[in-house]
Amino acid sequence: MRGTVTGLVSPHPLGETLPGLYAEDAFAQGLCAGLDEVLAPVIGTLDNLPAYLDLATAPDDLVPWLAHWVGMSVQASMPVERQRELLQSAVDLQGWLGTPRGVQLSLEALFGATAVVEESGGSAWSTDPHAALPGEPVPSVTVRVSGVGPGVESDRVEAVVAAVTPAHVLRHVEVSP
Repeated sequence: MRGTVTGLVSPHPLGETLPGLYAEDAFAQGLCAGLDEVLAPVIGTLDNLPAYLDLATAPDDLVPWLAHWVGMSVQASMPVERQRELLQSAVDLQGWLGTPRGVQLSLEALFGATAVVEESGGSAWSTDPHAALPGEPVPSVTVRVSGVGPGVESDRVEAVVAAVTPAHVLRHVEVSP
């Protein structure tokens, strides 16, 4: 987390902005110096905000916060470089959420796994208003995941599938090593 930085000088000292009456007042100058010490990191952060929001230069402890900011969840146990890679792919993943391609991309990005997604829906057109609807009446998705690394529980895979599929869709997940 951000905090005070020893030796950081404020680019805009408050004591210099006081009226001339307080220029020689030790108490007022000391109070301003204390505020400068607290405000200097804030000013530094705001001056460098683009660097904090850029994945290449953001501090390591800020990367999970950036991921949360765009709606991605990263594992705390992941290396920071891997978290940065996942966050970089957030734009592609967010655009595909709720689709079979989105499920595949999410599982590939998080676990390096291969996924085969079968959904019950379908689409068709007909000039007959009484034509049968395509797909099944109950929306569902079956996800077969293979190539999951060691130490990855099927519960984690199921949680990811649940997060990237619509809430009303029934899910069945099969995980094979």
